[in-house]
Amino acid sequence: MSSSFHQSIFYAQHFLKDPCLVASLLDRCTIGHDDVVYEIGPGKGIITEQLARRCKQVVAIEKDPRLSALLLQKFAGMPNVSIHEGDFLHYRLPRKPYKMFANIPFNITKAIVTRLTAAEYPPEDASLVMQKEAAEMFLGKPHESLRSVLLKPWFEVEIVHRFRHRDFVPEPRVDVVMLRLRKRGPPLVSPVVRQCFRDFVVYGFTTWRPTLGSVLKGIFTGQQLKHMRRELGFDLDATPTSLTFEQWLNVFEYFKNVGNEQAMHTIMGSENQLIQQQKRLQKVHRTRLYWRKMK
Repeated sequence: MSSSFHQSIFYAQHFLKDPCLVASLLDRCTIGHDDVVYEIGPGKGIITEQLARRCKQVVAIEKDPRLSALLLQKFAGMPNVSIHEGDFLHYRLPRKPYKMFANIPFNITKAIVTRLTAAEYPPEDASLVMQKEAAEMFLGKPHESLRSVLLKPWFEVEIVHRFRHRDFVPEPRVDVVMLRLRKRGPPLVSPVVRQCFRDFVVYGFTTWRPTLGSVLKGIFTGQQLKHMRRELGFDLDATPTSLTFEQWLNVFEYFKNVGNEQAMHTIMGSENQLIQQQKRLQKVHRTRLYWRKMK
């Protein structure tokens, strides 16, 4: 096997084998002749080739320099295909409408979805091949997660295809699905309070207390908590994951109406704090990997 193929395995990517399967998946999505479509990790171009036949412009971002060179050669005669060598996580996203269709590296699934959905200009529609476990986390199955609650006000989320292991090379050891993220219009949370909602939810999920009721004592009065239990059907002994997405919306709506300046100050910046913590953990993880390789 080529070194580029081994390097792609290092990126935890499994390539689709059958062009007919790719065509079938594209038949079921909303991509049309006037669309600009972005692809992450095109590999040898099996998806890229199918996209080029169906849309106005394909923009493919490939991290592996050897595969990128092969793609540039393969699609040199197709003016509606652009190949960019680099890391998608550092790629500047467009400010005009676009869609996404990609078989993404499994090891950076969370980072890719976060980058797309938290962008100032997210895709209108995104179909992403990913590990089933990750897809269920974004769906909030069997219970809501921090990521699912942060996602759903702006995107409809559904699994649209379940793959067989033999659809890929190399064959994955995990179950794989295609997750569709379709941008809502209008969103369920007003743009004016978008960051407030995100901070509120992050605060609720990451402030370590035995129950959500004990967490919310920091931003609600005792009387307000009783009102929530009585009028919103809110269980004060619940955990963050046991609330439905609709309940999170209702609790946030109540917070908007009764929250005072001190409560707002308490939650403000919670998402950014979480992002910084994750970056520090990733840095520590990369450092440990480096020293293991050096030994």
